[in-house]
Amino acid sequence: MKKATSVDEYISTAPKDIQEKLQQIRQLIKEVAPDAIEKISYGMPYYGYKGRLVYFAYAKNHIGLYAMPSYLEGYASEIQKYRTGKATLSFPLDKELPLKLIRELIKEGVKHNEKKK
Repeated sequence: MKKATSVDEYISTAPKDIQEKLQQIRQLIKEVAPDAIEKISYGMPYYGYKGRLVYFAYAKNHIGLYAMPSYLEGYASEIQKYRTGKATLSFPLDKELPLKLIRELIKEGVKHNEKKK
């Protein structure tokens, strides 16, 4: 499979039933961090705002959200059932996305990156 060169292309190559969820995540990021830079990095959608903000990707059974561990710690109880790594959350494809949680994590990432600069 050819690697995507844009987020639009990445999403369009996903299975049809996953595309809507990927668009929901993308839209949340754009709402919360409208000035974030959008590009493909490491073969997946990347958003940078005053540093790394978030990545996302789809897999066979889940959508992964890759955020910075420094601000995930404040959400330990909320992310416990999704956490699969230090900075990785996996959302099962057969469940609704926790959009409110994702929005809060992105907001926290924006705040964290603004404090750094």
